[in-house]
Amino acid sequence: MNTKQKLVKRVIIALFAAIIIIQNFIPFLGYIPLGPLNLTIIHITVIVVALSMGPLYGGIVGGIWGVITWIRAFVWPTSPLATIVFVNPLIAILPRILIGIVAGGSFSWLKKRLAKQSSAMVLAAILGSLTNTLLVLGQIYLFYRGKSQAMYALNVNELLPYLLGVIATNGLPEAILAGLVSPLIAGPLRKRLKNN
Repeated sequence: MNTKQKLVKRVIIALFAAIIIIQNFIPFLGYIPLGPLNLTIIHITVIVVALSMGPLYGGIVGGIWGVITWIRAFVWPTSPLATIVFVNPLIAILPRILIGIVAGGSFSWLKKRLAKQSSAMVLAAILGSLTNTLLVLGQIYLFYRGKSQAMYALNVNELLPYLLGVIATNGLPEAILAGLVSPLIAGPLRKRLKNN
């Protein structure tokens, strides 16, 4: 990779980092509030980077989102649950990094095995989105099931069904949206980057 290519990649990463920051702080650009939860659309930005630039860069942009999520839990939480859940960096940062790694890595693997690159992008985007949902909610169950009364006004036995409901009502729509939108953006960006 020559100096010009490195500079282009750094500029693109900075651009996507700025988009992530904007999505975090301007209402409805990154989170759509639904009661005590938020339908997340920021993951699409991370997936676009992963599909167009690879898992390393997707992980970097995902990490930026994770650090912002973690900091916001202390200073400007997105929901009442964020002050309890996202102060844990394993929940706030790790799943966001893994969105980019899983989406980018699975796309690299799938594009060699599927006839259409667009099909590989759709599947990789869905896998990246589900990675975030399953890791965040799975860790909430793992770390906070004993504190569920304070978090959700639920008893311990009702926490798992509640989290499964969140997967159905938030996680699946987020994954479908990522599968539809991410390839539309990442495909042209990927071609443009190859031409440079």
